[in-house]
Parts: sequence; C-alpha cells; structure tokens
Amino acid sequence: QVQLVESGGGLVQAGGSLRVSCVASGLTFSWYGMGWFQQAPGKEREFVAFISLNGDSTDYAGSVKGRFTISRDNARNTVYLQMNSLKPEDTAVYYCAALYGRYSEADRRQTDSYNYWGQGTQVTVSS
Repeated sequence: QVQLVESGGGLVQAGGSLRVSCVASGLTFSWYGMGWFQQAPGKEREFVAFISLNGDSTDYAGSVKGRFTISRDNARNTVYLQMNSLKPEDTAVYYCAALYGRYSEADRRQTDSYNYWGQGTQVTVSS
C-alpha cells in the first residue's frame, strides 16, 4: 500500500513563508522523482516543482522560480516545498506526486506521468 501524505499547509499573509512536506511509504523512495502540483478552485492541476531521484536536478514553474525551493531527504522518505514571498495567487491545494523510473523534461511537468498522488494540503495566502 503506497501512501503520500502532505502536511504543513495553512493560512499565511502575502509576503510570508510556508513549508509543506510530503512523507511517502510503501515504496522505495529513492527510485522515484517527486513533484509538487497546485490546484485552485475552478482550475486544472498545474505543475509547480520537480526533484530527481537523488536530488541532483530540479525544475520549477516560471511563476514560482526564485520564490519556491524543492528538496528531499531520502533517509526520511520526505520531499519538501519551501514557499517564500507568497502571493494570493499561490492559494491552492498543493499535491505531491511520485514518478517512477525514466522520464523526460516534458513528462515531469505532466500530471498523467505520475504513478502516485497524495491527498493534498491547503495553502491560503491572504492579501
């Protein structure tokens, strides 16, 4: 049984910071690249960030580059998303996802590529 469990969401003022976490179980964590996606009400799920199996490569959506940082701790089966300089438009449910094996630069930005998903954690940024 594979589980991805996000935590750390909450309410924060614009300009503030928040770190969300995702703990994986039931899989060999180091075999998976990990992604973060966001979904606001009435919108499709969108790519936010990706980190490779051993953490040596990362990718970010243009809207968050320079503000968000993805990292992972394979010893703790955990991936993190540090969110700084938050904006109201960052308000969304944030999901982590696991991507097994080989992948292309395009694949890691597509929701259909991922094998497993967490339940999401709500991040709300007030103006």
